[in-house]
Amino acid sequence: MAGVIFMFGILGCAFAQTASDAQPHGLMRWIDPATAPFIPIPEIDVDPYSGTTLGLIPTWLITDDGGQIHKIIAPDVLYNPYFGVGARARIFSFPSDDTQWSAVGGMKQRVESEFDYEYMTGRLRQNRWTFSGSVVYDRSGTPRFYGIGNRTRPRAESNFTFQQMFAQTTLGWNLTHELQISYTLRARDIDVQLGTIARIPTIQRRFPTLAGLGDTHETLHRLAVIYDTRDDPTVPTQGGQYIVYAGAAAGHGIFNASLYRVAGVDLRHFWTPDPGNTIAAHMAVRYMPGTRAVPFWALSNLGGDNSVVGEAQPLRGYGTGRFNDRDSFSASLEYRKRVFEYPSFNHLSVEFTPFVDIGEVYSRRRFSLARLHRVLGVGFRGVASPYVVGYLDVGYGREGAVVFTGINYPF
Repeated sequence: MAGVIFMFGILGCAFAQTASDAQPHGLMRWIDPATAPFIPIPEIDVDPYSGTTLGLIPTWLITDDGGQIHKIIAPDVLYNPYFGVGARARIFSFPSDDTQWSAVGGMKQRVESEFDYEYMTGRLRQNRWTFSGSVVYDRSGTPRFYGIGNRTRPRAESNFTFQQMFAQTTLGWNLTHELQISYTLRARDIDVQLGTIARIPTIQRRFPTLAGLGDTHETLHRLAVIYDTRDDPTVPTQGGQYIVYAGAAAGHGIFNASLYRVAGVDLRHFWTPDPGNTIAAHMAVRYMPGTRAVPFWALSNLGGDNSVVGEAQPLRGYGTGRFNDRDSFSASLEYRKRVFEYPSFNHLSVEFTPFVDIGEVYSRRRFSLARLHRVLGVGFRGVASPYVVGYLDVGYGREGAVVFTGINYPF
């Protein structure tokens, strides 16, 4: 959602300023940050599980003397057909090229509420240490579960309310500008509650013996070796990022019983054969050895629009977490073609992006090329280098077309 907010907002500003160099009048003054008290942006959030959310976002884009965005303030009021009227407050801050933070909080009439604070410094790896931290509370009523395996059927759909609270820190030791060793610690409480969406069975009814129902605590430790040659961590056009990681999560109890172990690789590379044309490739393999009764929410999963290192992977023709099993393979290829560029706000541009996603979940090394899920799609991205990317992606898989919006590149 925020991706479409941002993309339409900055495009409105750009076109308003392009249309006339004179002082704007009438409606045009409301989409020019030089004259408007704020930019009123219609909110259209499309997601295969939560339906279409509509609202209005008064947005402030705060820039420096060079026209570079260093803060976005974007509260909203909205309506969702499942959860009613809601409101949120958002602030995204970029005090320097090396440090950024964000805070988002809100709630709806029914079920859903959220708070998310993110902070990162050492983003450019120019010093010895890189640090990031998160504090999150999220209660979502939209998640679905279809069972475990690569060929689960749509008719097995179930719904649940997923409530989580966690604090997470990642400390990176920069041996060189390219080579980093990072350690992640996450303490998280998860409560899988009854679903609330009409006409969809709850997960407790459809899968009553599934591991991970109810309240669970995890403490995750993960170590990663990262080799990163990208020219920019947010809007890369050249180089790559290559990650090898391993970790383990413990649960409640005197003996701190193991919940699961995980290992994998996450590889991404970027080429720019001509200015304004970038080829982006991504591949991830996740493997869960050992423990049998892995909570379903910790399994390797495919579906949705984002790659999270060591966790969920994209398959943009299906909803988030559509396929679940112990192990997973995924790969994506995008062609990012710049179709519009405006110098205001420091390198504002719009990209047209055809893409391909493939992937599979499996267990006990039973991987097969014949069982890969395939997705074709196209996307549009609004980019304000070097900090912000908003996207709209439309993917088509075996179960039909799916639309996603958000902030940041999918990988």
